[in-house]
Amino acid sequence: MMADEFPEPEVAVESIVPEELKSRIDAGEEVTLLDARMASDYEEWKIDGPNVESVNVPYFEFFEDEIADDVLEQIPDDREVTVLCAKGGASEYVASKLSQLDYDVNHLEEGMNGWARIYERKEVTGYDGPGTVYQYQRPSSGCLGYLLVSDDEAAIVDPLRAFTDRYFADAEELGVELTYAFDTHIHADHISGLRELDAEGVTGVIPAESVPRGVTYADELETAADGDEFEVGDAVVETVYTPGHTSGMTSYLLGDSLLTTGDGLFIESVARPDLEEGDDGAPEAARMLYDSLQTRVLTLPDDTLVGGAHFSDAAVTAEDGTYTATVGALVERMDALSMDEAEFVETILADMPPRPANYEAIIATNLGQQEADDEEAFTLELGPNNCAASQESLAGD
Repeated sequence: MMADEFPEPEVAVESIVPEELKSRIDAGEEVTLLDARMASDYEEWKIDGPNVESVNVPYFEFFEDEIADDVLEQIPDDREVTVLCAKGGASEYVASKLSQLDYDVNHLEEGMNGWARIYERKEVTGYDGPGTVYQYQRPSSGCLGYLLVSDDEAAIVDPLRAFTDRYFADAEELGVELTYAFDTHIHADHISGLRELDAEGVTGVIPAESVPRGVTYADELETAADGDEFEVGDAVVETVYTPGHTSGMTSYLLGDSLLTTGDGLFIESVARPDLEEGDDGAPEAARMLYDSLQTRVLTLPDDTLVGGAHFSDAAVTAEDGTYTATVGALVERMDALSMDEAEFVETILADMPPRPANYEAIIATNLGQQEADDEEAFTLELGPNNCAASQESLAGD
């Protein structure tokens, strides 16, 4: 039997949509999950949180007419349990089997694929430049994007292909025209939406320093070199070249108030330096990152906000619910930003997590060197981002 082929459930069970589950978790409710995927998939990527209890029992354990006692002993019977899988089929089947045994269960619609479609927009209230900045958050992978709205125009930084329609819908809701789309670098964890947006009339902008890496479509877009400026309504987007994570890594200063640092600096860590040149090139890239942070980022005023392209489970949000922090706060709580070069390089090379799943195929797709349709692109980017240098927070909070 294939993983997506299951008998019809013998009894109907209630379902819960991913957004509702996310709301319950955010509200601090105690949530119990039974993840019916294979153990390897579960260990790589799962729904987690301080108020989430998660149990992994693969779906095939429920195929027998009599479910083994040692299987049932793993599943709490004194509270509601939400069963989930990859796409929703296995979880409905497992939940039905448990319901017949009087367990209080429901199942997650569309499974982890549905979880990956959650994309939330939150206003960055600490931004004090012209207009308004919103942060997009994708909890399944920790991807972050930024929407700058000023006067009757808007620009998106680090757009995801899977949410191209969302950006246009939000622009329409806000009564503005989406005029620019910027990528900070060649991403290794998700498929960029830059070309799709450009094809729909938005001006796509790619870092000039990313082009030599093998970008095949550079002539079709605008490029951004260090110091270049782009007007979005009354606001200015300034290009700040910050190599290290990649040779083309580029930050964008929005309205002289918020620096979107891509994968250069996060609120809980700094970038990993090994995804472009591998282990052999990582030390030199780490030294490049150190110089970028010390001379381009940390020289900004202390009250400048920093917003990276990702967050991890170790990150703590600001009061407005966004993953942002000021330069001054980051220097105060992240020792790595005050180290000398040798200690910095040693620290960030010491505890790098596994490389993102499918990262080579994702990079090739973002370079334009291979093609992927929408479904293939969505599947490629499922899972955690793993773009930070450490699996734990480097910040002292």
